[in-house]
Amino acid sequence: MEPHIRSAFDRDLEGVQALVMKMGGLVEHALLQAAQALETRDEALASEVRAGDRAIDELEDLIHTECARIIALRAPTASDLRTVLTIMRIVGSLERSGDYAKNLAKRSLVLAQMRPVNGSAGSISRMARSVVGLLRDALDAYVARDAKLAEDVRRRDAEVDQMYNSVFREFLTHMMEDPRNITACMHLHFIAKNIERVGDHATGIAEQVMYLVNGVMPEDDRPKSDLPAAVLPASRNG
Repeated sequence: MEPHIRSAFDRDLEGVQALVMKMGGLVEHALLQAAQALETRDEALASEVRAGDRAIDELEDLIHTECARIIALRAPTASDLRTVLTIMRIVGSLERSGDYAKNLAKRSLVLAQMRPVNGSAGSISRMARSVVGLLRDALDAYVARDAKLAEDVRRRDAEVDQMYNSVFREFLTHMMEDPRNITACMHLHFIAKNIERVGDHATGIAEQVMYLVNGVMPEDDRPKSDLPAAVLPASRNG
């Protein structure tokens, strides 16, 4: 690029990256707030999380529009184009993670009307905090272009899988001990699976960072703990 074009591209890119980090912060906050709403049976907070998903969707639209403008006006090539395409993929993962947070909040409203299942909400909250940690580190790795941190996120996703396995067995135990727990535990299973999938999206972001830094996607299989057969498929419907 010519120097003046290079400078304009860098300014545009900085603006878009700031929007990405803002969007990531909203998603992290939504996940933590939704988990808190579940644990405290706070229906007002759950409703707030659901309403807040609109801001996440609006940021996704804005970022995609800005990326399209950058491609049209600056005609980036090679690593610059790779950066823009990586941003668009990261934003897609963040939007889907926001959908899962909204779904968690939606099911929290249903669960608030049911008899609580002992200890289950606390287990979900711990899992949500772990996943938010992965998401935050994946975004930090993107900003710093830190492939090592991205690889660490990729490795730690197996820990989230193990937590999901544990809560899955916990829910089965509750259902077998008391059939009255079945409906609530099915909702909790949906929630746990949604959170596990946010971990997958965080790992996907980390892999995009590795692609951005190294120019190639990781060739080895993503580390995963064996997941139990799902009782029901997870839902994104909000």
